Amino acid sequence: MIGPMGRGYVLAPSILAADFLALGEAVKECESAGADWLHIDVMDGRFVPNLTMGPAVVEACRRATSLPLDVHLMVHEPGHLLGAFAAAGADSLTVHQEAVAHLHQTIEAIHQLGLRAGMALNPGTPAATLTAVAPMLDLILMMTVNPGFGGQDFIPSVLTKVAQVREWQSQGLTRARIQVDGGIDRETAPRAAEAGAEIFVAGVSVFQHPMGITQGVHAIQSALQAIPVQE
Repeated sequence: MIGPMGRGYVLAPSILAADFLALGEAVKECESAGADWLHIDVMDGRFVPNLTMGPAVVEACRRATSLPLDVHLMVHEPGHLLGAFAAAGADSLTVHQEAVAHLHQTIEAIHQLGLRAGMALNPGTPAATLTAVAPMLDLILMMTVNPGFGGQDFIPSVLTKVAQVREWQSQGLTRARIQVDGGIDRETAPRAAEAGAEIFVAGVSVFQHPMGITQGVHAIQSALQAIPVQE
């Protein structure tokens, strides 16, 4: 299994907002700009209404970059897909609590593939639904928009859940790092960081930044520099 992650903020641009005609170049620019991970949203048209990419896109990204590939499966009952995404080059697989019948089994399956295991929660799902599996997780992803489409407005009330999971960390109840996804930009990232978030998924604010991808990456990183990482 991949080893434990260090502390410090992680910026993970989401290719959902990228220009797919020039995806390879966009991914390489993210890496050269100093992004930490690359986030890949997989949607099945069932758990969420949108339909996006599969293992072939993950494999293409793997050929384009050495960045860790953070794959977010917005998929109903994703267990049968885990092996394909691992083989394609994923470094972490995050599934949704709302989409998985057997949480322990799925987390164990991801770990057996040698990958980091994450569990995501929709904005309306309480953090308490993860208490039984929190010690097993590497990532806890708080959706700060309703999943399915990019470009939505950040939902501030989710920060209460971020703070709750941060308290779990301080009590030794989980080693999972806290990730936020949805409406993340230079204004909302610091607010999430103050609540305890450590990993920031940003799509539109990076890939559609008016001054280009590099400036999109730097804008969020600069905004986070003013917020001390919580120990």
